[in-house]
Amino acid sequence: MKTLIRTFLITIFILMVVGTAFLGGVLLDRQGLIPLGPGQAPRDAAQNFGLMTQAWNIIKRNYADRSVTDNQTLTYGAISGMVDALGDTSHSRFLSPQMVKEENNFIQGQFEGIGALMQLKDTHIVVLAPYDGSPAQKAGLKPGDILLKVNGEDITGQTLSQVVGKVLGPAGTTVTLTIADPVTGETRDLTITRARIDLKNVTYHMLPGTTIGHLRIAAFSQGVTKEVASALQDLQQQGATGLVLDLRRNPGGVLDEGTGVASQFLKSGNVLLEKDANGNIKPVPVIDGGVATDLPMVVLIDQGTASASEIVAGALQDGQRAKLIGEKTFGTGTVLLQFPLSDGSSILLATKQWLTPSGQVIWHQGINPTEIVSLPANIGNLLPETEKTMTPQQLKDSQDTQLLRAIQLLTSN
Repeated sequence: MKTLIRTFLITIFILMVVGTAFLGGVLLDRQGLIPLGPGQAPRDAAQNFGLMTQAWNIIKRNYADRSVTDNQTLTYGAISGMVDALGDTSHSRFLSPQMVKEENNFIQGQFEGIGALMQLKDTHIVVLAPYDGSPAQKAGLKPGDILLKVNGEDITGQTLSQVVGKVLGPAGTTVTLTIADPVTGETRDLTITRARIDLKNVTYHMLPGTTIGHLRIAAFSQGVTKEVASALQDLQQQGATGLVLDLRRNPGGVLDEGTGVASQFLKSGNVLLEKDANGNIKPVPVIDGGVATDLPMVVLIDQGTASASEIVAGALQDGQRAKLIGEKTFGTGTVLLQFPLSDGSSILLATKQWLTPSGQVIWHQGINPTEIVSLPANIGNLLPETEKTMTPQQLKDSQDTQLLRAIQLLTSN
């Protein structure tokens, strides 16, 4: 099974349902499914399991709201608590059967939901990234927004999986999110109509008035490497003399696809290093046959750049292949194994850490850009699809400062 990098998040599958709770891709450092036989309690755990039984019985018998003390709710809560106790916030996590289904949908590039990834960060549920053209993006949901309420219900203290379950829903239904701006603290309500979304992972266009191609990767679902190779060949046939690789708001996806995409731009070396729990390091080499190994390029990154997209950015930075423009990335840096449970739920558990080729640790730290460039407040990044109808002057007058800086770097050489 292909290695998956789930961005951390579950990203709320939720959302785009994905959503990823990396939900959707985030979300995906998964390497495979590890089938398990019937579980047996360790011999020395009898006292602890007895303690859990006492707590279970006290809650079942005495809690005032009996509607939330059903066996499944308590069981899932206990499992989530065990995983959360590891401290690998929003990466190692428990997935309900519905979340397992949605995460698998993300790999295929098809979702039903609002189209955003969320994560648990510093005790808050935070938006990692809305997907291009999704209901979430159209409604104004932005990276970094803090989720306070779902349909008027305060979600303070709830687990990511609990919140995901409230945001998920069938296409055509609505959900109202109360959001806080991370900078100003101002709150706003967004009512979003869920939809079925076929994620368009790769889009590209020659920037108006230039010979620079703008290639955007929205997520690393299956098949992205082939799409990127085809796009690069087309751009070069159109006479591209430079490339802007746009990884902003990309939550990640399949690790093999990240390796394949990075290899389109590198002639040799490693794409990443895998470090296991014993400190053993295994290099993951560049795959021969890249179609754009000499094309001058700049990479755009931001706080929504995570997982597989961080692998690509780190490989190109360490290989001195491209400058990174934008903001520090999210900081997803572990490979997850998926351990299925008997009822269709599963545990995603971090078993390995990945590093950039030079050994740089990304987990919880992120990748720093070569040059920090922030977008103006309330300004979204340009997309190749919208550039098709723009004039050179409109591009020049746009406020996508990150893209404009990349163009400047490529045209000044």
